[in-house]
Formats: sequence, C-alpha cells, structure tokens
Amino acid sequence: MQTTLELFGGMMMSPVPDPYSVYRRLRRDGAVIPVQSIMGISYLVTRYDDVFAILKDPIRFSSRANARGIGIVMGRTILEMEGQEHVRHRNIVAPFFMGKALRGDLATIITDMAHGQIDGFAGDGRADLVAQFTFTFPLQVMTHIIGIPVEDYHEFHRWALDLISIGDDPPRGLAASQAIVDYLRPVLAQRRREPGNDLLSRLVHAEVDGSQLTEEEVLSFLRLLLPAGAETTYRLIGSTLFALLTQPGLLEETRADRSRLDPVIEETLRWESPVQYVARETIEPMALGGVEVPAGAMLSVALGSANRDERHFQDPDRFDVGRRNSDHVAFGFGPHFCAGSHLARLEARLALGALLDRLPNLRLDPAVPARIVGLAFRSPDRLPVLFG
Repeated sequence: MQTTLELFGGMMMSPVPDPYSVYRRLRRDGAVIPVQSIMGISYLVTRYDDVFAILKDPIRFSSRANARGIGIVMGRTILEMEGQEHVRHRNIVAPFFMGKALRGDLATIITDMAHGQIDGFAGDGRADLVAQFTFTFPLQVMTHIIGIPVEDYHEFHRWALDLISIGDDPPRGLAASQAIVDYLRPVLAQRRREPGNDLLSRLVHAEVDGSQLTEEEVLSFLRLLLPAGAETTYRLIGSTLFALLTQPGLLEETRADRSRLDPVIEETLRWESPVQYVARETIEPMALGGVEVPAGAMLSVALGSANRDERHFQDPDRFDVGRRNSDHVAFGFGPHFCAGSHLARLEARLALGALLDRLPNLRLDPAVPARIVGLAFRSPDRLPVLFG
C-alpha cells in the first residue's frame, strides 16, 4: 500500500505541486487506490464516473466521514449530517446564499467592498493581487452576511487556514478553532440580546425540532461557514485571475465582452478546482472501480482528478472557455452540493469586473513568477501584476 507522499512523488513537500500528471497516471492504472495517510487507510477515487456515482448516492456513501477529519476542529456540522437532520440544519442557512438574498443591495455592497480594497493599491501601478485583494475580500463579504465585526481580516483568515489544515498540524488547527470561539462568543451573546437581520441572529434564534440551537451548534456552524466562505472563493478568484493573465488573448477578450466572465469562471472551476477532495464513508462492502472496498472505509473523492478525466472531458488539461462543462463537480453534487456556490460565483464575477474596470493594461510582473500551488486546496499563492 502506498502513502500519499509516495503517490505524488514527494510533491507534497514542494511549493509548486502538479497533481494532474499523477492523477492522469492513477486514472489509467487504477480508478480506486488504497492509500496510507495521517488519518489512516483511505481509498483514493480518481475517475469522473466513480466520483459522480459516490456524490449522488448518500445511501451507500455517507458524509459522516467528515466527523473523522475536519469535524475534530469544526464540531458537528452539516458536512457530516445526513437525511432529514441535514435538510433541517441546511435550511437554516441556505436562504442567505441563494435566490433573492443575492439580488438587490448585496451585489452593490460586494462591488463597493471590491472597489474599497482596490483603492488601496490602484495608484501604485503594481500589486500582489493575492495578498492585497483575493486573500481578504471574500472574508469581508462572508462576515458582512453573517454579521460579525472583524477588524483584522488577515488574522481571521489565517485562523481559517489553520482550521482546515488540521491534518497537517493538529495543534495549530485546534488552537485556531479555540481562537475563533473566543472571538465569537461575545458576539453571540450580543445577538441573543439584540437580534438583527443577519445570519448570526438567525442562527442564535433558529429552532430545529422545537428547540433552539445550542451555543456549540451555533459555533460549529460558524467554524464551518467562515472558512468555507473565505477559502473556496478566494481560491476561485485567484485561479480565475491566473487564467485571465496567462491564457493568450483571454484577458483582452473578457475585458471587451464582460458576458465572457461567467464561462471563464466556470471553466476555472473545472480546470483548477479550489477544493480538490471531499470525504465519504462506505456503508456496505462493495466493488468500486474494480476494487473490493470494505464497509466503513474512508474514501478520498478526488474532485480535481474527476474534472480532468479524459474519459469525460475532451483535452481536459486545456483551458477552454468554449467547452460545455456544466457537469463539473467542483462544488460537489447531490444533497451536499455546496450551499454557497451561487454566492461564490457572484463574488467572483463582481470582483473580477471591478479589477477589469480599475486596472488598465493589467499584466503579470515578469520579475516575480506567478504560480498555482497546493494539493488538497489549490490556487495561486501570489499574483504579482503591473498595470496602468
């Protein structure tokens, strides 16, 4: 049995891993591979058809697997809930991330936030669009929706990063979880006394089966929503910018025709999925991708590999705005499809539009190479640009 490090040829220790060449080999040699990792033995699922079958079948593939990983620091969340429990808890927050909640004033508020950040560097002629824009912008949006006052977004985002990195550094992840709780408890107490129209007020006064959520249940929601809202979107915006700045002619075409932003964002989701894996657990013994998998086995479902599967997408490593890829699985599928997917797309579209409006002659700084990094989560760690 191979370790994750062996599978990826030591690339986990590299600042610029390229998992896609490894995924390609794994899809060719075996769709499902048992892997030894820090969390124990799991089965890596790499082909699109197998990934899709798992995501759409919550009966045989349980999301309770998340309790063994991220649940250690987030607590019990909708990520691990199933059936009616999952539906009832998801319905508390879902209205804030779709439909009429995304229309009207919110779009204007998000646009103003984007321009407010751009104001900080628009006159400089150069910037690192990760450090100065993408890293904190989505967190500003999410804390506005939740109703949490945050003064230091960089510190708060670092807590979020530490939280989801529990597998790499458990003590740091646990410390970040406690730091977020300490920060939020006074805010929760204030909302219990003086509720508003924000999501936090909804959480502290919501009822499930006739009972209000406990403080721990509210905190678990927030430990999930804050990293989820910040992480996926910051990575999506960064990778879309990377594509615009590196694909020949794409930036100029998109600047001239803003209707192209939506397909550019969608192709980025397929081409560089921000979240590369989700976890599931088998409910019964089964043959999966020709491999016998026992009941209770952990599955690492490789979204990033599925979205580059040559059996499903023609020439999958090529960035192609014209391809029909509405069936990518970057946001998952089935009952656990990402509740914030519509908000993430809206934020990306408005943020990118603001950058195109404000930064003429935008181009990469040739003196500092840009790159996409990461294995479980992928995006540029820096985007040095020149403009004006």
